[in-house]
Amino acid sequence: MATANTMEIVLITGMSGSGKSVALNALEDAGFYCVDNLPPELLLPFVELEQKHQAQRVAIAMDVRSATSLPLVPQQLQALRQLGVVVKSLFLDATTDTLVRRYSETRRKHPLSKVEAAGDERRALVDAIELERELLADLREQAHVIDSSIIRPSQLQGYVKELIASPGGQLTLVFESFAFKRGVPTDADYMFDVRMLPNPHYDPELKHLTGRDQPVIDFLKAQADVDLMLNHISQFLESWLDALVRDHRSYVTVAIGCTGGQHRSVYLVEQLAKRFGSSWSTLKRHREMDALQSGLG
Repeated sequence: MATANTMEIVLITGMSGSGKSVALNALEDAGFYCVDNLPPELLLPFVELEQKHQAQRVAIAMDVRSATSLPLVPQQLQALRQLGVVVKSLFLDATTDTLVRRYSETRRKHPLSKVEAAGDERRALVDAIELERELLADLREQAHVIDSSIIRPSQLQGYVKELIASPGGQLTLVFESFAFKRGVPTDADYMFDVRMLPNPHYDPELKHLTGRDQPVIDFLKAQADVDLMLNHISQFLESWLDALVRDHRSYVTVAIGCTGGQHRSVYLVEQLAKRFGSSWSTLKRHREMDALQSGLG
C-alpha cells in the first residue's frame, strides 16, 4: 500500500478477452485513477505528470495494440521502482479455447485478426491468439498472472482487489485450491496434486461439507498421509522462498488440486496459509468454492 508520499501504480496487461476491462473497473472502484490502452512511449511522461498532480494511486492498462513498443515496458517499470514508485504488474490470461469461445459469443474482432500484407484476408482466430501470446510473453514472465478461464467477473474483481491490498515491495504467497475436473489453472508457479490422499467425499456425513468445516478438518488431520503432504509442501516452499525473494518476485502462486476442489485442496490451502501467514504476506483463493459462494456455481 502506498504511503502519503508514494505513488502506487498497477499495470494491467494480458490476453485480449481475458478480462482487463473488468480488472480496471475493480481498481477504479478501489479508488485508482484508471487509464486504458496507454501507449508504452507515454508511460514515463504520464507518471511524471501525475506526480506533479500529487496522484497516489494510478492503474494503467496496456494491450497488444501497442505491440511494437511493449518491449520498452519492463525497463520503464524498473526505472519507476528505482524512483521509489510502488509498481504492481498484473497479467490476465485464459486458455485459447476460452478466448475463442468468448470472441465467438461477442462477435468481436481480435486486434491481430487482420493480416496487413494480405489485404482483406483474415488471420484464423487461434493463430491470432497464439501470436498475441508470443508478443506478450516477456510481460507475462515479469507479472503476477491471474487465470480468468473459468472464473466469473465478480471473482476476478475480488482477486484483483485482494492483490492490490497486499503490501508492496515484499513477496506475497497466493495459495489456491482448484478442481482437476474443471481444468488446471494456468497462473500457478507451483502445482501440487493431492488426489491420492484420503477423500472425505466418500463419507456421507462429510460429502457436502468443505475443507473449512471442522468435521472435515478433524478427518484430514487424523490422516498420516495428509500431514506428510502438508509438511512436504511446506518444506519445499521454505527451501526456496529466500531464493524467490532474491529473484525479485512479488507474488508466488501455489496451486493445490484435488478432484472436486472442495475438501482436500481447500484444507491444505487453509493450513498452508495459516502456517506461512506469520512470516509472509499470504492470500487464499478457493476457485470452485468462491464461484459457489458468489451464486455462480
